[in-house]
Amino acid sequence: MTRELLEKYLNNSCTSDEVDVVINWMKQQSFLSESEQLGQDNWQQFKNEYSNVSDEKLDILLDKIHHKINIEEPRTIRLKNTKLFSWVSKIAAIFFIPILAFLFYTMTENGRLSNQLTAVAVDSLEVIAPVGSRTVVELSDGSVVHLNYGSQIKYPQNFLGETRSVTLIGEGYFEVAHNPDKPFVVKTNDMNIKALGTSFNVLAYSDADRVETTLVNGKVVLEQEKSDGSIKRFGTMIPGQHVAYHKVTGTISSSKGSVDKYIAWTDGKLVFENEPIQNIAQRLSRMFNVEIKVDKKVEQYKYTVTFIDEPLFQILELLSVATPIRYKALPRERKSDGTFSKQIILIEGKE
Repeated sequence: MTRELLEKYLNNSCTSDEVDVVINWMKQQSFLSESEQLGQDNWQQFKNEYSNVSDEKLDILLDKIHHKINIEEPRTIRLKNTKLFSWVSKIAAIFFIPILAFLFYTMTENGRLSNQLTAVAVDSLEVIAPVGSRTVVELSDGSVVHLNYGSQIKYPQNFLGETRSVTLIGEGYFEVAHNPDKPFVVKTNDMNIKALGTSFNVLAYSDADRVETTLVNGKVVLEQEKSDGSIKRFGTMIPGQHVAYHKVTGTISSSKGSVDKYIAWTDGKLVFENEPIQNIAQRLSRMFNVEIKVDKKVEQYKYTVTFIDEPLFQILELLSVATPIRYKALPRERKSDGTFSKQIILIEGKE
């Protein structure tokens, strides 16, 4: 086996007979001493030619190669022609063969690639769930995120460093892929939620007076980053626990029980259990992109009810039947730029 033939294979320019030769070599001869020497020589030449390439770049490329192998296997791998292709092929020629573990460990003087900042641009992605709809996002590590109405999540295309960090504004339900070596961190403006592999819900709207976390299964740790860089740890949650961090006072409240009402929104349900009308109005305002104002005279009313994909005015009508309240939708005002103001709905007591 020659280096030229390996690179030709990776360039997708082999004949069918040459492909058979490469595959047979991978299966039967790649662990022989001469094969190891081939990889070592190729690695040394790569280091000499590209000595300015950072370890972090190699981490990124290795992730991409592994991802490509997983997707294309057992078909022939086809790498796109990019500016990095010439040295991607050289690295791939080493990492693709079964002596990856030996070469990767012995050829790096420090034994483990550092997690230094990379000069390669890492794409930062942002997904926003439009008002009135929910969105599901699958991350590169296999984790799945459900976004509620008007929520947004920002995350890297590839997770680098020691954690898998995302930033959330709004509400999201996370099904985290297990990785004990790289915790998953949901960052909000006021609190971080750290997990290894678990399912949990986070409510962190900018206009809300608290950040809420509900753990369905697994384990999460609640932390807060201070301005001086230090970390304040609030504690570890257990399944079935619901924790609220109150922004104004900086205090924590906790309860334990059924978590269904906190995650029912993922199935299009609104579940309220002895919920004050003010809280319901806030949920409906976010969901339907309106502003619902509640008169103080009716703030004492609480509701236990479940709505399944009901339109706004039907929900308000049902609330008015259950309790002596009425609602009134004010006309939207036309602005100077031609757009209209947000719909305002007043809830008050019946006379």
